[in-house]
Amino acid sequence: MALRRALLRIRLRRTPGQWLQFDVTAWYLVLGPLLLAASFLPSLQSHGTQLGGVPNRPWDGLAVVVIALESLPLMMCRRWPVACVALVSVGFALDQLLGYHSLAGTALALALLGAGSRVEQHRRATALALSVAYVPLAVVLSRLGSGESTSGFVMFYVATALVWGMGAWLRAARIAEAERRRHVAEETRTAERTRIARELHDVVTHHVTAMVVQTEAARYLTSAPERLEQALTAVSETGRQAIGDLRHLLDLLNPDHSTQPTEDRTSHGGSLGTLVEQTRRAGQPVEFTEEGTPPESTGSAHLVAYRVVQEALTNALKYAHGIRTSVMVRHGDKEITVEVTTEASGSRATSPGGSGRGLAGLRERVDVLGGEFSAGRRTGGGFVVRARIPAKAPS
Repeated sequence: MALRRALLRIRLRRTPGQWLQFDVTAWYLVLGPLLLAASFLPSLQSHGTQLGGVPNRPWDGLAVVVIALESLPLMMCRRWPVACVALVSVGFALDQLLGYHSLAGTALALALLGAGSRVEQHRRATALALSVAYVPLAVVLSRLGSGESTSGFVMFYVATALVWGMGAWLRAARIAEAERRRHVAEETRTAERTRIARELHDVVTHHVTAMVVQTEAARYLTSAPERLEQALTAVSETGRQAIGDLRHLLDLLNPDHSTQPTEDRTSHGGSLGTLVEQTRRAGQPVEFTEEGTPPESTGSAHLVAYRVVQEALTNALKYAHGIRTSVMVRHGDKEITVEVTTEASGSRATSPGGSGRGLAGLRERVDVLGGEFSAGRRTGGGFVVRARIPAKAPS
C-alpha cells in the first residue's frame, strides 16, 4: 500500500494534464488594458480585423468608446463570461460597421475562447444567440462594404466557432482533470484507511488473543495460587505491551510525529524471541528456530517478517490452541525466509488460517516488497504459512 500511495502521488504531481488546471482567463485582467493601449499605437491603427470591406474611417472620439467596449470587458470574463462576450461582440460590430478596423477587434477571439471555457449554464443558448446575431451583421456589412463574398462571411463564422470550440474543449479537459484528481485523492484516502486498519489488526489482534487465552486459562488455576499469579502477571504484561504498541502506532499516525528514528518497538519490527515467548505464556507450545544474524538496522523486510510470524501465531492461538507450532526464520544476505507450521488438530473446523483478512494483508505487504507469500493446509494435515522477503527491500 505504501508503494501504491507513492505511485499515486507521483502520478498526481507529474501528470501531463496538470497544465489544464490553469485558467486562460486569468490573463485577461492584463490583456484587456494592454490591448486597449496597443490599439492607439500609430503603427497599429487600422490594421485590425476587417470584415465586410467597409472603407477605413478616420478615428474620432467615438473610436475611443468603441475600442474600450471591445477590449476592457475582457477583464470581467472570468466572473461574467456571457456579459463579456456580449459587450465585446457589440464593440466588434460597431468597429466593423464604422470602419475603424482597430487592433482591439482581436478581443472577439479572446472573449469567445474565454466564454467557451467558462460558461457553465445555458451554453447552447449562448452559442445560438451569438450565431443568430451574426446573420444581420453579415447582411448589413455586405450592403455597406465593397461586397464581401458569402464564403468570406462563412469562413469568418467557422473560425469563430472553432475558437469557441477550443474554449469548450479546455473546459471539458479541466473538468476531466479535476475528476481524475478527485478519484486519485479518493484512492489515496482509501489506501490510507486500509493501511491503518491493517496496522491496528496486526497490533491489537495478537495481544488481545493472548490476553483472552491467558484469562481463560486462569479460571482453572484458582487452586494453584502461584500459577494463577503467573497467569495474571502474563495478562498484565501483555496488556501493557498492547498499550505501548498502540501508543507507538498512534504516534506514527500523528502528522506532527517526528520522522527521526525512535527506539525499537515490537509494533515496528521487534524481537521475534519476545513474540514467541509471549505466545508460549499464552499456552501455545511453540518451537522456535532462527538461523543467520538479524540485521542491525530494522527495515521493511524485518517488519514484514515479524508480522508474518505474529499473524501466524495469533491464528494458531485462536484456532489451534494447544497444538504444537513451529517457527523457522532464516536471515540471508539476499532474503528473509519465514515458515510457520501448525500440526494437525484433528478437527477441520479449527483451521489456524483464521478468517483470511490478516493473511490477505500479509500477502499484500510481501508482494509490495517483491517477495512471495503462501498460506494453506498441508498435505499431511495442519496449516503452514511461508514467506520469502527480499532482505534489502526499500522502506
